[in-house]
Amino acid sequence: MQQKSKKITAVALILVFTLPVILAKLALENEWFNKGATNKGQLLDPIIEAGSLFIIEGDEPHWRLAYIVPDLCDAACENAIFSISQVRTALGRKMDRVDAVFVVTENSDVKAVKNLEITTFGKLLKTNLNNVNNLFKQTGNNGIFLVDTLGNVVLRFDTTLEREQAIMDSRDILADLRKLLKLSRIG
Repeated sequence: MQQKSKKITAVALILVFTLPVILAKLALENEWFNKGATNKGQLLDPIIEAGSLFIIEGDEPHWRLAYIVPDLCDAACENAIFSISQVRTALGRKMDRVDAVFVVTENSDVKAVKNLEITTFGKLLKTNLNNVNNLFKQTGNNGIFLVDTLGNVVLRFDTTLEREQAIMDSRDILADLRKLLKLSRIG
């Protein structure tokens, strides 16, 4: 009887230590969970090395929310501009670590560009349409882009025609930015 009790205890002890390892291995192999990705935006792989396009001479290195102003600024364009302004405002005291950058080409909507020139929450960067198309040939240039302090485009967020959805998407941008600012000492 005592011998049987020792065997049961030994088997139970082995199971207690090996069962979690076996379950963890099965979970990894069968992809039963998200592998730790917590970003809400689409992580660009490979990142887009934009070089000098998003670097503003004389400025300190900052994170940037970038948007390429299209040739026709429809509801999605207006929502993107609104989202960027709201996200920067929601950052509060960390707002000075993030710049809003609007890339303007020769084809950009003139009315939208004039409205952006009046506002004070963003900077306009003028460039050639070919430069933009070459840079974003893999991902397309529609969307809100998160640019790191070195000028690399790392995340992309979709734009939407519906204002309510744009507000929800702004929360995703804000969540990703807060995480990055918490982990980053630069910018």
